[in-house]
Amino acid sequence: MRKDKAQRRSYSPDPRFKDPLVTRFVNHMMKDGKKIKAYSIFYSAMENIEQRKGDQEKSALEIWKEALKNVMPHVEVRTHRMGGTNIQVPMAIAPWVKLTKAIKSLIECARARNEKTMADKLAAETLAASKEEGAAVKKRENIHKMAEANKAFSHLRFTQLWQKT
Repeated sequence: MRKDKAQRRSYSPDPRFKDPLVTRFVNHMMKDGKKIKAYSIFYSAMENIEQRKGDQEKSALEIWKEALKNVMPHVEVRTHRMGGTNIQVPMAIAPWVKLTKAIKSLIECARARNEKTMADKLAAETLAASKEEGAAVKKRENIHKMAEANKAFSHLRFTQLWQKT
């Protein structure tokens, strides 16, 4: 490699929950550098979750963290070219990459929902994901199915694919 590995960045805690994970989530949700607006959307979504959660004794933040855990993929497929064909090789994902993929998936699926505001969309997708339902969980299941279908190529992740055979 020509350069050093990128340093993993540390996030400062958010103003309300004092949790760096919330700051990381808001940074991914933010558009055009409007962080205050992204925070207000996130906090509104947490208030919506608090109202909709029903008889659960968990807080809105705990429900959101559970939703992230349910959306997190554990394996992915990577494409390798061997002998003129592209092979999908299942590989384990590093913990920080799992979290990033979960955050991006939850935000993307929330944006695709039909509710009126982004706070409502995020709250609905978070509640669905915490119950292991919704588009984000379905996306994770599709990734896992793809890895399961290509399990026959899993031995290739340990070989040096770039060597001449």
